[in-house]
Amino acid sequence: MKLRQLEYIHEVARQKLNITAAAKVLHTSQPGVSKQIRLLEDELGLLIFERNGKHLDGITPAGQRILETTRRVLSEVDNINRTASEFADADRGSLCVATTHTQARYALPDTIAAFRAAYPKVSLHLNQGAPPQIAGWAAAGDADFAIATEALEHFDELIMLPCYHWNRCVLVPRDHPLAGSDALTVEALADHPIVTYTFGFTGRSHLDQAFAEHGLVPNVVLTAVDADVIKTYVRLGLGVGVVANMAYDPAADADLVRLDASALFAASTTHIGFRRNLFLAGYMRRFIEMFAPHLDAATIERAIETYPGPRFDDLVAELWPRLPTR
Repeated sequence: MKLRQLEYIHEVARQKLNITAAAKVLHTSQPGVSKQIRLLEDELGLLIFERNGKHLDGITPAGQRILETTRRVLSEVDNINRTASEFADADRGSLCVATTHTQARYALPDTIAAFRAAYPKVSLHLNQGAPPQIAGWAAAGDADFAIATEALEHFDELIMLPCYHWNRCVLVPRDHPLAGSDALTVEALADHPIVTYTFGFTGRSHLDQAFAEHGLVPNVVLTAVDADVIKTYVRLGLGVGVVANMAYDPAADADLVRLDASALFAASTTHIGFRRNLFLAGYMRRFIEMFAPHLDAATIERAIETYPGPRFDDLVAELWPRLPTR
Protein backbone atom coordinates (compact mmCIF):
# COMPACT_ATOMS: atom_id res chain seq x y z
CA MET A 1 0.00 0.00 0.00
CA LYS A 2 1.36 3.38 -1.02
CA LEU A 3 0.45 6.83 0.21
CA ARG A 4 -0.03 7.91 -3.41
CA GLN A 5 -2.70 5.24 -3.85
CA LEU A 6 -4.60 6.64 -0.87
CA GLU A 7 -4.37 10.11 -2.39
CA TYR A 8 -5.82 8.70 -5.62
CA ILE A 9 -8.88 7.05 -4.07
CA HIS A 10 -9.49 10.12 -1.88
CA GLU A 11 -9.42 12.46 -4.88
CA VAL A 12 -11.60 10.17 -7.02
CA ALA A 13 -14.22 10.18 -4.24
CA ARG A 14 -13.96 13.99 -3.97
CA GLN A 15 -14.49 14.32 -7.72
CA LYS A 16 -17.72 12.29 -7.54
CA LEU A 17 -16.06 9.20 -9.09
CA ASN A 18 -14.79 11.14 -12.13
CA ILE A 19 -11.34 9.62 -12.69
CA THR A 20 -10.46 12.10 -15.44
CA ALA A 21 -11.16 15.07 -13.15
CA ALA A 22 -9.22 13.43 -10.33
CA ALA A 23 -6.23 12.79 -12.61
CA LYS A 24 -6.22 16.46 -13.62
CA VAL A 25 -6.12 17.59 -9.99
CA LEU A 26 -3.41 15.05 -9.21
CA HIS A 27 -1.36 16.07 -12.28
CA THR A 28 -1.24 12.53 -13.63
CA SER A 29 -2.98 10.41 -16.26
CA GLN A 30 -6.40 8.78 -16.09
CA PRO A 31 -4.99 5.31 -16.89
CA GLY A 32 -2.40 5.77 -14.15
CA VAL A 33 -5.08 6.55 -11.56
CA SER A 34 -7.19 3.57 -12.68
CA LYS A 35 -4.20 1.25 -12.51
CA GLN A 36 -3.20 2.30 -9.00
CA ILE A 37 -6.77 1.91 -7.73
CA ARG A 38 -6.86 -1.62 -9.16
CA LEU A 39 -3.49 -2.46 -7.59
CA LEU A 40 -4.70 -1.23 -4.20
CA GLU A 41 -7.95 -3.20 -4.46
CA ASP A 42 -5.99 -6.33 -5.44
CA GLU A 43 -3.67 -5.88 -2.47
CA LEU A 44 -6.57 -5.41 -0.07
CA GLY A 45 -8.59 -8.23 -1.61
CA LEU A 46 -11.78 -6.18 -1.95
CA LEU A 47 -13.41 -3.54 -4.11
CA ILE A 48 -13.39 0.07 -3.03
CA PHE A 49 -15.50 1.31 -5.94
CA GLU A 50 -18.48 -0.23 -7.72
CA ARG A 51 -18.17 -0.37 -11.49
CA ASN A 52 -20.42 -0.28 -14.51
CA GLY A 53 -18.20 -1.42 -17.34
CA LYS A 54 -15.17 0.86 -17.35
CA HIS A 55 -16.89 3.54 -15.29
CA LEU A 56 -17.15 3.92 -11.52
CA ASP A 57 -20.73 4.30 -10.37
CA GLY A 58 -20.58 3.89 -6.60
CA ILE A 59 -18.56 3.21 -3.46
CA THR A 60 -18.79 -0.17 -1.75
CA PRO A 61 -19.55 -0.40 2.01
CA ALA A 62 -15.95 -1.47 2.58
CA GLY A 63 -14.82 1.41 0.39
CA GLN A 64 -16.75 3.88 2.54
CA ARG A 65 -14.88 2.70 5.65
CA ILE A 66 -11.53 2.74 3.84
CA LEU A 67 -12.14 6.27 2.54
CA GLU A 68 -13.01 7.51 6.04
CA THR A 69 -9.71 6.12 7.33
CA THR A 70 -7.87 7.45 4.29
CA ARG A 71 -9.13 10.96 4.98
CA ARG A 72 -7.76 10.77 8.54
CA VAL A 73 -4.43 9.38 7.32
CA LEU A 74 -4.00 12.13 4.74
CA SER A 75 -4.96 14.73 7.34
CA GLU A 76 -2.23 13.45 9.64
CA VAL A 77 0.26 13.49 6.77
CA ASP A 78 -0.67 17.12 6.21
CA ASN A 79 -0.11 17.75 9.93
CA ILE A 80 3.38 16.25 9.65
CA ASN A 81 4.16 18.60 6.78
CA ARG A 82 2.79 21.57 8.71
CA THR A 83 4.85 20.66 11.78
CA ALA A 84 8.01 20.41 9.70
CA SER A 85 7.22 23.70 7.97
CA GLU A 86 6.61 25.51 11.23
CA PHE A 87 9.98 24.48 12.63
CA ALA A 88 11.71 25.29 9.35
CA ASP A 89 9.98 28.66 8.94
CA ALA A 90 7.36 29.61 11.53
CA ASP A 91 5.96 32.46 9.40
CA ARG A 92 5.56 30.55 6.14
CA GLY A 93 2.71 28.27 5.08
CA SER A 94 -0.87 28.35 3.84
CA LEU A 95 -4.27 28.98 5.36
CA CYS A 96 -7.65 28.29 3.78
CA VAL A 97 -10.80 29.77 5.31
CA ALA A 98 -14.25 28.59 4.20
CA THR A 99 -17.07 31.02 4.92
CA THR A 100 -20.19 32.72 3.58
CA HIS A 101 -20.25 35.83 1.40
CA THR A 102 -21.44 38.06 4.25
CA GLN A 103 -18.58 37.00 6.51
CA ALA A 104 -16.02 37.34 3.71
CA ARG A 105 -17.32 40.73 2.59
CA TYR A 106 -18.13 42.41 5.92
CA ALA A 107 -16.69 40.55 8.92
CA LEU A 108 -13.28 39.39 7.73
CA PRO A 109 -11.58 42.28 5.85
CA ASP A 110 -9.95 43.89 8.91
CA THR A 111 -8.71 40.51 10.14
CA ILE A 112 -7.42 39.56 6.68
CA ALA A 113 -5.58 42.88 6.31
CA ALA A 114 -3.96 42.60 9.75
CA PHE A 115 -3.04 38.97 9.19
CA ARG A 116 -1.46 39.65 5.80
CA ALA A 117 0.60 42.45 7.33
CA ALA A 118 1.78 40.18 10.14
CA TYR A 119 2.36 37.06 8.00
CA PRO A 120 3.23 38.10 4.43
CA LYS A 121 4.75 34.68 3.69
CA VAL A 122 1.50 32.82 4.41
CA SER A 123 -0.63 32.03 1.37
CA LEU A 124 -4.22 32.87 2.30
CA HIS A 125 -7.30 31.49 0.52
CA LEU A 126 -11.01 32.28 1.00
CA ASN A 127 -13.59 29.73 -0.15
CA GLN A 128 -17.19 30.97 -0.13
CA GLY A 129 -20.22 28.71 -0.03
CA ALA A 130 -23.33 27.55 1.79
CA PRO A 131 -22.96 26.30 5.39
CA PRO A 132 -23.18 22.60 4.41
CA GLN A 133 -20.46 23.17 1.79
CA ILE A 134 -18.32 25.04 4.31
CA ALA A 135 -18.65 22.17 6.80
CA GLY A 136 -17.79 19.62 4.12
CA TRP A 137 -14.68 21.50 3.00
CA ALA A 138 -13.35 21.85 6.53
CA ALA A 139 -14.19 18.26 7.53
CA ALA A 140 -12.52 16.89 4.39
CA GLY A 141 -9.40 18.97 4.91
CA ASP A 142 -10.04 21.19 1.89
CA ALA A 143 -10.24 24.16 4.26
CA ASP A 144 -8.55 24.77 7.60
CA PHE A 145 -11.19 26.95 9.20
CA ALA A 146 -14.96 27.18 8.78
CA ILE A 147 -16.69 30.43 9.72
CA ALA A 148 -20.48 30.30 9.72
CA THR A 149 -23.66 31.19 11.57
CA GLU A 150 -26.36 28.88 10.26
CA ALA A 151 -26.75 25.10 10.00
CA LEU A 152 -24.31 24.24 12.77
CA GLU A 153 -25.75 20.72 12.80
CA HIS A 154 -23.58 20.12 9.73
CA PHE A 155 -20.42 20.84 11.72
CA ASP A 156 -20.37 17.85 14.10
CA GLU A 157 -16.86 16.86 13.01
CA LEU A 158 -15.45 20.29 13.84
CA ILE A 159 -14.63 22.11 17.06
CA MET A 160 -16.88 25.17 16.73
CA LEU A 161 -16.08 28.15 18.96
CA PRO A 162 -18.31 31.24 19.28
CA CYS A 163 -16.86 34.50 17.94
CA TYR A 164 -19.50 37.24 18.16
CA HIS A 165 -23.22 37.96 18.26
CA TRP A 166 -24.96 39.99 15.58
CA ASN A 167 -28.44 41.04 14.56
CA ARG A 168 -30.28 42.43 11.57
CA CYS A 169 -31.41 45.68 10.08
CA VAL A 170 -34.09 46.55 7.56
CA LEU A 171 -33.06 48.57 4.50
CA VAL A 172 -35.52 50.65 2.50
CA PRO A 173 -35.27 53.44 -0.11
CA ARG A 174 -35.56 56.95 1.33
CA ASP A 175 -39.07 57.42 -0.10
CA HIS A 176 -40.41 54.15 1.31
CA PRO A 177 -43.38 54.26 3.77
CA LEU A 178 -41.25 52.61 6.47
CA ALA A 179 -38.38 55.09 6.09
CA GLY A 180 -39.69 57.36 8.85
CA SER A 181 -40.65 54.56 11.25
CA ASP A 182 -39.49 55.13 14.82
CA ALA A 183 -40.37 51.68 16.18
CA LEU A 184 -40.43 48.94 13.57
CA THR A 185 -42.69 45.95 14.28
CA VAL A 186 -42.99 42.50 12.78
CA GLU A 187 -46.60 43.32 11.85
CA ALA A 188 -45.51 46.43 9.93
CA LEU A 189 -42.81 44.43 8.18
CA ALA A 190 -45.34 41.78 7.22
CA ASP A 191 -47.25 44.36 5.16
CA HIS A 192 -44.38 44.64 2.68
CA PRO A 193 -42.61 42.26 0.31
CA ILE A 194 -39.24 41.16 1.70
CA VAL A 195 -35.87 40.58 0.04
CA THR A 196 -33.52 38.61 2.27
CA TYR A 197 -31.07 35.75 2.58
CA THR A 198 -31.65 32.30 1.18
CA PHE A 199 -32.78 29.87 3.88
CA GLY A 200 -29.74 28.33 5.57
CA PHE A 201 -27.64 31.48 5.17
CA THR A 202 -26.67 34.20 7.63
CA GLY A 203 -29.30 33.88 10.32
CA ARG A 204 -32.28 33.48 7.99
CA SER A 205 -33.94 30.98 10.35
CA HIS A 206 -34.36 33.67 13.04
CA LEU A 207 -36.37 35.81 10.63
CA ASP A 208 -38.79 32.98 9.88
CA GLN A 209 -39.03 32.16 13.58
CA ALA A 210 -39.92 35.74 14.52
CA PHE A 211 -42.78 35.85 12.04
CA ALA A 212 -44.05 32.44 13.16
CA GLU A 213 -44.13 33.59 16.79
CA HIS A 214 -46.53 36.37 15.71
CA GLY A 215 -48.67 33.99 13.67
CA LEU A 216 -47.46 35.59 10.45
CA VAL A 217 -45.78 34.39 7.27
CA PRO A 218 -43.19 36.72 5.70
CA ASN A 219 -43.88 37.70 2.10
CA VAL A 220 -40.40 36.83 0.84
CA VAL A 221 -40.34 37.71 -2.85
CA LEU A 222 -36.64 37.22 -3.55
CA THR A 223 -33.74 35.56 -1.76
CA ALA A 224 -30.00 35.70 -2.33
CA VAL A 225 -26.82 34.57 -0.60
CA ASP A 226 -25.16 37.93 -1.17
CA ALA A 227 -26.12 41.02 0.87
CA ASP A 228 -24.97 43.28 -1.96
CA VAL A 229 -27.40 41.53 -4.32
CA ILE A 230 -30.19 42.01 -1.78
CA LYS A 231 -29.44 45.75 -1.62
CA THR A 232 -29.50 45.97 -5.40
CA TYR A 233 -33.06 44.69 -5.55
CA VAL A 234 -34.16 46.88 -2.65
CA ARG A 235 -32.98 49.83 -4.74
CA LEU A 236 -35.05 48.51 -7.65
CA GLY A 237 -38.15 48.58 -5.45
CA LEU A 238 -38.78 44.84 -5.24
CA GLY A 239 -39.15 44.93 -1.46
CA VAL A 240 -37.61 45.86 1.86
CA GLY A 241 -34.26 44.24 2.62
CA VAL A 242 -33.52 42.28 5.77
CA VAL A 243 -29.74 41.86 6.12
CA ALA A 244 -27.06 41.57 8.78
CA ASN A 245 -26.28 44.85 10.55
CA MET A 246 -22.68 44.57 9.43
CA ALA A 247 -23.79 44.56 5.78
CA TYR A 248 -24.84 48.21 5.91
CA ASP A 249 -22.16 50.66 4.78
CA PRO A 250 -23.10 54.26 5.70
CA ALA A 251 -21.07 55.65 2.79
CA ALA A 252 -21.85 53.16 0.02
CA ASP A 253 -25.48 52.73 1.12
CA ALA A 254 -26.30 56.38 1.81
CA ASP A 255 -29.26 56.15 -0.56
CA LEU A 256 -30.90 53.59 1.74
CA VAL A 257 -32.43 54.09 5.18
CA ARG A 258 -31.30 51.63 7.82
CA LEU A 259 -33.91 50.61 10.41
CA ASP A 260 -32.78 48.79 13.54
CA ALA A 261 -34.41 45.35 13.74
CA SER A 262 -32.56 44.00 16.77
CA ALA A 263 -35.77 44.10 18.84
CA LEU A 264 -37.62 41.99 16.27
CA PHE A 265 -35.27 39.07 15.81
CA ALA A 266 -33.20 36.95 18.15
CA ALA A 267 -29.48 37.57 17.87
CA SER A 268 -27.36 35.14 15.86
CA THR A 269 -23.87 33.94 16.70
CA THR A 270 -21.00 33.42 14.30
CA HIS A 271 -18.62 30.53 15.03
CA ILE A 272 -15.19 29.50 13.80
CA GLY A 273 -14.41 25.79 13.56
CA PHE A 274 -11.58 23.42 12.75
CA ARG A 275 -10.90 19.67 12.77
CA ARG A 276 -9.83 18.35 16.15
CA ASN A 277 -6.80 16.59 14.65
CA LEU A 278 -5.70 19.62 12.63
CA PHE A 279 -2.20 20.81 13.47
CA LEU A 280 -2.62 24.48 14.30
CA ALA A 281 0.54 26.31 13.32
CA GLY A 282 1.32 29.45 15.28
CA TYR A 283 0.03 31.72 12.52
CA MET A 284 -3.25 29.74 12.43
CA ARG A 285 -3.84 30.24 16.15
CA ARG A 286 -3.00 33.91 15.67
CA PHE A 287 -5.60 34.22 12.90
CA ILE A 288 -8.30 32.89 15.23
CA GLU A 289 -7.29 35.38 17.94
CA MET A 290 -7.25 38.26 15.45
CA PHE A 291 -10.79 37.40 14.39
CA ALA A 292 -12.05 36.70 17.92
CA PRO A 293 -9.69 38.15 20.58
CA HIS A 294 -11.29 36.15 23.41
CA LEU A 295 -10.11 32.94 21.68
CA ASP A 296 -6.50 33.13 22.81
CA ALA A 297 -3.98 30.28 22.64
CA ALA A 298 -4.90 28.92 26.08
CA THR A 299 -8.62 28.89 25.26
CA ILE A 300 -8.04 27.14 21.93
CA GLU A 301 -5.88 24.49 23.64
CA ARG A 302 -8.55 23.95 26.29
CA ALA A 303 -11.17 23.51 23.57
CA ILE A 304 -9.06 20.90 21.79
CA GLU A 305 -8.45 18.98 25.04
CA THR A 306 -12.10 18.94 26.16
CA TYR A 307 -14.01 18.48 22.88
CA PRO A 308 -16.50 16.84 22.81
CA GLY A 309 -18.08 16.63 26.22
CA PRO A 310 -19.45 18.58 29.18
CA ARG A 311 -16.14 20.32 29.87
CA PHE A 312 -16.19 21.76 26.36
CA ASP A 313 -19.80 22.85 26.86
CA ASP A 314 -18.71 24.57 30.09
CA LEU A 315 -16.00 26.40 28.15
CA VAL A 316 -18.50 27.68 25.59
CA ALA A 317 -20.82 28.78 28.42
CA GLU A 318 -17.93 30.76 29.95
CA LEU A 319 -17.18 32.43 26.63
CA TRP A 320 -20.77 33.37 25.84
CA PRO A 321 -21.06 36.49 28.06
CA ARG A 322 -17.72 37.76 26.70
CA LEU A 323 -18.76 37.74 23.07
CA PRO A 324 -18.89 41.16 21.38
CA THR A 325 -21.93 42.23 19.38
CA ARG A 326 -21.58 43.58 15.85
